[in-house]
Amino acid sequence: RTRRLVKMTRTALIVSTARTGLAKSFRGGFNNTHGAVLAGHAIKHAISKAGIDPAKVEDVLLGCGMPEGATGMNVARNAALWAGCPVTTSGTTINRFCSSGLQAIAMAAHSIIVDGVPCAVGGGVDSISLVQQKAFDPKSGVVESSLLSHPVHKALWMPMIDTADLVAERYGVSRERQDEYSLISQQRTAEAQKKGLFDDEIVPLPTKMLVKDKETGKVSEQEYVVTKDECNRSDTTLDGLAKLKPVNIDKNPKATVTAGNASQLSDGASACVLMEEKEVEKAGLQPLGRFDGFAVAGCSPEEMGIGPSIAVPRLLQRHGLHRRIGIGSRSEHVTTRTESGRH
Repeated sequence: RTRRLVKMTRTALIVSTARTGLAKSFRGGFNNTHGAVLAGHAIKHAISKAGIDPAKVEDVLLGCGMPEGATGMNVARNAALWAGCPVTTSGTTINRFCSSGLQAIAMAAHSIIVDGVPCAVGGGVDSISLVQQKAFDPKSGVVESSLLSHPVHKALWMPMIDTADLVAERYGVSRERQDEYSLISQQRTAEAQKKGLFDDEIVPLPTKMLVKDKETGKVSEQEYVVTKDECNRSDTTLDGLAKLKPVNIDKNPKATVTAGNASQLSDGASACVLMEEKEVEKAGLQPLGRFDGFAVAGCSPEEMGIGPSIAVPRLLQRHGLHRRIGIGSRSEHVTTRTESGRH
């Protein structure tokens, strides 16, 4: 007897989103806030905005660039429980460095489309303040000797500033071009904040930050509430950017990446609730967006910043879009990453 396979068409929709503000790492409001709190806060409010029972969330998928320490121990599961989800809600933590959160959302959507999951949460979290210095300690065993001795693979441990300088030189992204784009980015962010465009997505989080007395060196706790993104500089000028010294200029005379055209190190978290289309209709919810596809692409590790310039055309080609995109988003960790993608 032959069994016929019937393909069921399922669609994953995003129904709500919530995030913390972005606080400066080490000296900002989240410099002593555990990753489960950051992510749990975002998850809790994303679920609340969707107006659904937390028990309906079958799985929580969180991306994390450094899933160790305060963002380790499967922070996704920990954050789900912190957010008030029952123990029946599972969780998994995903790492693809800069695109970890995006990967988590894609995988949440895939679980809905392929595996029949009715509702899942996707998002991301990172605490540079509590994790980075310990994670990159040479004694922590972060490097692997055979890869580190390989002429190409050793760049897996190459600092992002170094890769950015290399990409700038290799693809002809001048210092002036980097500064000009950085100014545009700062102006766009400031204008968006002024218009309140981020207000609906940011949920203020009361916390205790560590503050160091400049005169005595004593560190104390201070009550603080992160209500907005605190890492941008609305008073940035092109002249001011031009005066900044490249970070690597002492070891690389061709260096062009500065503190002004590279992003601020930040702590924060974001989460969104995804549901299958029929579940959304049944609940009477208004979706924010639909998941249509996802693509990744590898490149040589010393120029990892050009990855999007390979992955995005691949995704567009597979969906027959041919660059017909109305609104898009790209990572701006360093300006060379954004500008090299224009080639």
